[in-house]
Amino acid sequence: MILHLANILDNYIARKDGAIDWILRNDDSDSAMSELWKTIDTVVIGRGTYEPVIKSGAPFPTFPGVKNYVLSRTLTENIDNNVTIINEDAVVFINKLKLEKGKDIFVMGGGLLAKPLFEANLIDELGVNIHPILLGSDIPLFHKMSHQIKLELIQCKTFNNGCVSITYRVKH
Repeated sequence: MILHLANILDNYIARKDGAIDWILRNDDSDSAMSELWKTIDTVVIGRGTYEPVIKSGAPFPTFPGVKNYVLSRTLTENIDNNVTIINEDAVVFINKLKLEKGKDIFVMGGGLLAKPLFEANLIDELGVNIHPILLGSDIPLFHKMSHQIKLELIQCKTFNNGCVSITYRVKH
């Protein structure tokens, strides 16, 4: 299971309203994401990451053969046919997914989704794209966890737009 996040240098992942308008994209980052999509067959996204996409009027991006699940205790109706809303506990649902055969599972979400998944030792890899911006406040990258998470560096890349992509293996 891969958790991949975009954040800024002062460790925030979104504005208070969930906006991620500060994300810098270019050919380097698009290419890196294309490579990641080849390794997965399931996307699990948190409500707080999913809703800003839907509110913008854009459809949730989908890829052939990739199942998309939105974890939410509050969403009750599916407003996008490209996703399935899951109302059950994230840890319980992800444990079920990890038992299925297939490619990697890509988790898109923030610190509120990451916290229980890290605490249940479900995250195997962490990717963080650090954008050269300082917001000063807003939604933090991670929230207080019950125990320390040890990481081992796998890769560090720099992109032409000033972003740094860091990938870690979670040491269980």
